[in-house]
Amino acid sequence: MTAFAFEPLPALPARIADGHKGSFGTVLVVGGCAHQPRRMLGGAMLAARGALRAGAGRAIVAVPESLAAEALVILPEATVIALATDAHGELLASAAAEALDAVMAEVSVVVVGPAMGRSVSAGQLVMRLVALGEKPLIIDADAIRLFASHIDSVRDVRGTVVFTPHPGEARDLAQALSLSVDCVDPAARPCAALALAQRLGAVVVLKGAGTVTSDGLRTWRCDAGNAALATGGSGDVLSGVVAAMFGQFQRNPSMCAGGLSALAVEIHARAGDLWRDAHGDSGALAHEIADLVPDVMRAIRARD
Repeated sequence: MTAFAFEPLPALPARIADGHKGSFGTVLVVGGCAHQPRRMLGGAMLAARGALRAGAGRAIVAVPESLAAEALVILPEATVIALATDAHGELLASAAAEALDAVMAEVSVVVVGPAMGRSVSAGQLVMRLVALGEKPLIIDADAIRLFASHIDSVRDVRGTVVFTPHPGEARDLAQALSLSVDCVDPAARPCAALALAQRLGAVVVLKGAGTVTSDGLRTWRCDAGNAALATGGSGDVLSGVVAAMFGQFQRNPSMCAGGLSALAVEIHARAGDLWRDAHGDSGALAHEIADLVPDVMRAIRARD
């Protein structure tokens, strides 16, 4: 048995009864990839869906221009920004940055990375968002490895940043930071998350069975969840739920960045448990997990 001291999960704040969509935050998701060898869009849209299902007032999705129309079909509730690309579908970093700058004033929190690919221009866009530090930033999926590939990237971290790596991505982060940590062994994972968070000066959500969240001072472990969550896109949904917690509650004096992230992990994991209870522990689709999030949040509030 580990002697690691875990923090209790914070309570889920109440929804403002007379609020409007502006009261609950605007989540910007930057992702999607339109160039060879892979064309990807689902991850970005799943993150946006997760954010809306977790209570965000608005979701804005910034994707390569050739994917913009499809994005609106997948999630008509979202606003879509078309990011300029070259003839091969690769992002034009400077033009994409200008498009994001134009909308940043109305954004509460940013998610970057879902289905983004790992092009040079995508890496430039990721590092620009990291260095800006204007709004809370959730770094997920491809953006984690793009961040890890930049020399001295940790020196560019500004403001509130949350990394959501699975064990392989966490290993790459650790190697980039010259940290010797075990991100797989259940007994070692809390220390790994804590060490990564301390070195990054950020919150780290180390995904996997018994997801561990650390802000470098405090650490939370989620004991909910099951194998049904081991499906493509599940992590993208989680990044959206994390963003929604920030969009709604970051100004709540009782909530901290680590606590908001840990709360999102718990909500996502319990949505997976609801799916398992109805269907078993295999065959889940990520959007089905997202669609169970409101039921979980209602149950949590009823319990508290």
